[in-house]
This record gives sequence, structure tokens and C-alpha cells, in this order.
Amino acid sequence: MPGPLHGVTIIDLTSFIFGPYATQTLGDLGAEVIKIEAPGGDKQRFGLKQNKSKDMGSTFMMLGRNKRSVTLDLKVEADREKLRALLPTAQVFIHNVRTSAMDQLGFGYEQVRAVNPSMVYVHCVGYGTDGPYGGRQAFDDLVQAASGGADMLLDNSGESTMRMFPSYVADKVSGLHALYATLAALFHRERTGEGQFVEVPMLESYTSFLMVEHLYGAAFEPPVGHVGSTPALAPDRACFRTKDGWIATMPSGREGADTFMRLGGIADFYNSEEFTSLKTAKEKVALYNKCMREAALTHTTEEWMELGEQHRIPIMRANTMDGVLEDPHLKAVGFFEVRPHPTEGEWRSMKPPIHFSRTPASVRTEPEKPGASTEEILARAAKHSKAS
Repeated sequence: MPGPLHGVTIIDLTSFIFGPYATQTLGDLGAEVIKIEAPGGDKQRFGLKQNKSKDMGSTFMMLGRNKRSVTLDLKVEADREKLRALLPTAQVFIHNVRTSAMDQLGFGYEQVRAVNPSMVYVHCVGYGTDGPYGGRQAFDDLVQAASGGADMLLDNSGESTMRMFPSYVADKVSGLHALYATLAALFHRERTGEGQFVEVPMLESYTSFLMVEHLYGAAFEPPVGHVGSTPALAPDRACFRTKDGWIATMPSGREGADTFMRLGGIADFYNSEEFTSLKTAKEKVALYNKCMREAALTHTTEEWMELGEQHRIPIMRANTMDGVLEDPHLKAVGFFEVRPHPTEGEWRSMKPPIHFSRTPASVRTEPEKPGASTEEILARAAKHSKAS
């Protein structure tokens, strides 16, 4: 069965991670994504040692499925005309190029709207154009820094390290904002026939994601406390080592924590003289975390998984990055899927995580070599032009 976006065509001029993460998800949902690449291919194809061939790097592979690659040199008028011919066949035009550059090329919003008035035109930008940062270059590290995200990674003493989260998380979170923005604009288009211009700024998108819990005391005016969620930023918010690995646990209240520690050989923790003799909350929290760590060491990870089920304590194995590939749940649902590729041999894809009962998301095409679909897509556009 086709996905929920079957019949939607997306012209994709995005690069790096922000835009491509959004467009791949749209492709997973059934849309046809036509990826426009300059001669030589998207920069994301290159620059990593993790590849089998130079223009099919690992990150590109993770973002390149369900996309048809069309090579056009938009510095050349003949190729710009070919892109214009695609506009009437599409419902979404998405890019992360500077507005002035797109206007110069002839593909600014008003120029695209003149060819296809119902186009949903999505511009992925670093910073909203209404602010003083508008038009500046933006990358994941810069947005993590400006959003306050770098201030959230603390050392063991609770001091800020001003380090980046070890993932391109601002790019990917902003990609999800671009995804829902596109879907909402498509919904409006379906109801009214109207296209529109949609701007998705990284800084605003990522900050709105981070500050849900971290506005904290500043959620009120005047502020009733500090910015930054105390529970979320606690330095002891960490995994516990077991006999053979790691677990994470979130016991429910005193009863759950008392049960966890009892299972780990520490009886009646909250009534113990060691705990009741402490005078400050800080001392009690420190002792609690110390005893939780000691209790966790008394069983293997698998034993804790079973004990958690038996005693209704939320416990989960903490995987290393390598271990994620062997996680029993992810293996059972077939999340990592080894697929044949026409040029790269076999590759590992992650299945779309969302399940639809009537219109399933799917992987229909493998990441393509640069320009692999140019002739087919342009021929189809020419046929559409003649028919209309």
C-alpha cells in the first residue's frame, strides 16, 4: 500500500543534514522526492572515510533513501529552464540557499509562485529573517551554542563545560520542525488550493525544543527561580554500572527506590541510621545516589531487566553505540535492515519508526548515485508539459 503522502512531489534543493533529514522523512511517508544536485553531487556525499565509494559517504546514505537524484547546473540557463519545467509537477519546493542567491537564480518564492501558485515553498534558514542574525551562516555547532545547549553539558561537579552535544541534534530537531511545517502547509493546500511561503529557522526551532523544561523559573514573569531544570541537569542523572554492563532506572518514589535497593542487598534504606542522621537534602541525595550505584552492581544487566518486570520498576539496559545494533528489541522489530544496493553492495538502513495501519511508511528506493534519475525525471516533466 502507498504511504500517506503518495502523490505528493517534492523538489529538494537542501544539503547537509537539516533539510535532507526532513525530506527523507517526507519520502518515507510516500512522497516522491526529487533531489536536485550540482554537477559532482551533494557535498554530504564526500569528506568521510566511512564509505565504499567516494561519492556515497555514510551520512549521505543515512539521508539519501527515497530520493531521486537529478543533476542540474543552476549557473547555466538551460539547466535552470529544466528546473522550471519541474515546478508545475510538484507541490513542495524546499531549499536552504540564501534568499538573495535563490532570487538571482530565478527560484525565489515569488518567481516559483509565478509558475506554480499553489506551491508550498519551504525555506530552511539558520535564523529568522526578522532578527539581527537573519542571513548569517548557521551550522549545528553555532545553533547549539546560541540556543544555550552548550551550557547544558556539565562535568561531574555540575559545572558547565560549554561543549556541544555529541550529535548533530540541532540539525535533526530543526529537520523535524521543517517536516511538520511542510505537512501543515500541505494540509492547508489540500483544503484551500493555496500555496504559501514557509520559513523554518534553526535557532528558533532548536531553542523551542530545548527550553520546554529549561525555562524553569523563568517560565513566569517576574522569574520565580533560575533558568535550567534542576532535575534534568543533575550531575547524578546517569546510568548505573551492573555486574556486566549498564542500566538506567527511574524508580517511582521512595517505594520504588527502596525496592530497587533491597533487591541490590540494601535493606530499609530510608529508615537506616545512615540516612536519617543526615541533616541536609544535599547529603541525603548524595547518599541515595551512592547506594543506588552500589545496589546496581549486585546483578547483571539481564537480571535487572527481569527484576524490573517482576517488581514493576522502570529499568532498561543502557547500550553502548555498538550495542544498539544488537539490542534485542530493535532486532525483533527489524529496525536495522541490511538491504542490497545497486552500486554499494549491502548497506544498513533504519526503518521508518512510525507505523500506519492503512498507509505504511516504507523504503522504496536506495540512495542514488549523483544524477541517476536525471533523464527519467526530466523526460517525465517534458511529457507533462506537452500534455498541459
